[in-house]
Amino acid sequence: MALSLQEFVHSLDLRTLPRVLEIQSGIYFEGSIYEMFGNECCFSTGEVIKITGLKIKKIMAEICEHIEGCESPQPFELPMNFPGLFKIVADKTPYLTMEEIIRTIHIGPSRLGHPCFYHQKDMKLENLIIKHGEQIMLNSVEEIDGEIMVNCGVVRNHQNHSFTLPLSQEGEFYECEDEHIYTLKEIVEWKIPKNRTRTVKLTDFSNKWDLTNPFPKGFYGALTLKPVYEIQGVMKFQKDIVRILPSLDVEVKDITDSYDANWFLQLLSTQDLSAMTSKDFPIVAEVIEAPQGNQLPSNLLQPGKTIVIHKKYQASRILASEIRSHFPKRHFLIPTSYKGKFKRRPREFPTAYDLEIAKSAKERLHVVATKAFHPPEDEFSPVSVGDQFLVHASKTTDILCEGSRTVSVLACEKILKKSYEAALLPLYMEGGFVEVIHDTKQYQISELCALFHLPFNVKVSVRDLFIEEDILAATPGLQLEEAITDSYLLVSDLAKPTECWEIPLGRLNMTVQLVSNLPQDAGPLRVRTLIEEITEEQYYMMRRYESSFSDPPPRPPKHPSVEEAKLPLLHSAEEGTVGLPKSPKSLHVDISKKLHPSQADPDSKEPGGCQNALAGLEKERSNGGPTAVPGAEGTTEIFKNENHQKERDVTGATWVGNINVAEEKRASPSS
Repeated sequence: MALSLQEFVHSLDLRTLPRVLEIQSGIYFEGSIYEMFGNECCFSTGEVIKITGLKIKKIMAEICEHIEGCESPQPFELPMNFPGLFKIVADKTPYLTMEEIIRTIHIGPSRLGHPCFYHQKDMKLENLIIKHGEQIMLNSVEEIDGEIMVNCGVVRNHQNHSFTLPLSQEGEFYECEDEHIYTLKEIVEWKIPKNRTRTVKLTDFSNKWDLTNPFPKGFYGALTLKPVYEIQGVMKFQKDIVRILPSLDVEVKDITDSYDANWFLQLLSTQDLSAMTSKDFPIVAEVIEAPQGNQLPSNLLQPGKTIVIHKKYQASRILASEIRSHFPKRHFLIPTSYKGKFKRRPREFPTAYDLEIAKSAKERLHVVATKAFHPPEDEFSPVSVGDQFLVHASKTTDILCEGSRTVSVLACEKILKKSYEAALLPLYMEGGFVEVIHDTKQYQISELCALFHLPFNVKVSVRDLFIEEDILAATPGLQLEEAITDSYLLVSDLAKPTECWEIPLGRLNMTVQLVSNLPQDAGPLRVRTLIEEITEEQYYMMRRYESSFSDPPPRPPKHPSVEEAKLPLLHSAEEGTVGLPKSPKSLHVDISKKLHPSQADPDSKEPGGCQNALAGLEKERSNGGPTAVPGAEGTTEIFKNENHQKERDVTGATWVGNINVAEEKRASPSS
């Protein structure tokens, strides 16, 4: 039966792709194909197309509410790279079968691909009763005994109960309220049901965007997102991918079951390669569409190039950010095979609690205060700017203030001219400390990850001589934030099959044509890696994705004016991923005469006292204050406006001369 192209798209189940269509009738020029604005606009009767994908080409947005002083809102195009954050409004229109949900909503292995619904009435299953209004999470779709089933789960008393539902399951299924915050890209890829609109609320917007803000000034309200789709396919005997708007006035007939798909060239996208198993490799392929921003040498991924894709696997990277006093900051993924060497750089700690997190059993943490602290209780030690401390361990102590109360404190030693003095700093203390570095050794990145826990501040001291251009060497400093794993393809030129490069699966969009398979034994391979510079959006997504797999960070200690909560403290290097310090300038000093013998580094030869070093620090800071690096709890910092960022970046002190300081009010950290 012939359908209009719009009707075909409306009924299309993306899980059944690819589909083969034959043009039946429409407005066309016989025997010709015309292209307009990058889309096919005309086909001949009888032509056959293999549909390989349905993508969102653009997003049209319309403000839902009336804005005083503004004309009636008109739909406008919202760019895909719009740097805003949105909250999803649950769709009030019910889904009547599980098949309708699966056909219209993307369900996948990603944390974003697990939508939640509730049912209006109780559902009686074989071994379980799902109560009305109970949240049902859809985890995956699979074939069980020849029937397509949806793997679901409900959580009761902190325990997950799994069950399956057939596609034929009927009822009124409603979307659950979603409290998460999403980028526009996430919403486009995961959260817009096919053939439906999506209502969202704008919650934040970065004014660092180069283009004009399409919303009225100060707008943070609801808007409706309507996707405009684009069909992707391939013509018989052609390599180029054609793109068709569903509004094209033609009628089509689905002939998939009666047509030999081998007449079409087999094109594979990056997503197709990602779905392949290890047994499917190695393969020989020709590049049809090359990725943008290709950093690989010798035009390895240029259109028309024949390559060998040896395998798909997981590889380790170190996520790092440039230390600088202003935006934009650069972000990098550094392979653990990087051959350059690093020297340590001092960290900054906004509170005593951050000192507790950063201390290590391998070496005693030595810091200098950058902000004065006047304790409200006599049991605590006062802190003046320039005071130096050796951090020992946290403990609890009883204080007498309107009755006895137990408070968590940090036991330190205050360094005097010729002696040491015991000091107790409350963990709730909002001060400012800069690390004093005595270690002048040079480390490779693998050594840093093994000896110290991240985050960690470094600077490249010897560039990697095995790569043509080491982009890390030009950075003023780096904060190594966390180790991650990511999916990579091992690719080589067919002419040089043993010289391979790792290319990221998730950040390079390309299309290749499958040419042939290769025998498994390709001989020894020489694997080469790249330092990958990622965008701010990719960095934000990566930090949020990695953080979702780790335990939430502990809440910082409360001020004694609030009833103190009993909080677990981190004691291992692996747990020290919170409270990321701010980025200081270099502060290497030699005050080994004031340290215990175990603290002094015999290799340290840099002259000058701590006060002069701090003066040098101020000189470097005069170009701009330090900037906080987003951490596990602060990944949304990249969307804050400039004024808010400045408020978050106040270190608590401005250096004048050697140690004279004018204190500034520092924004309180979130509890």
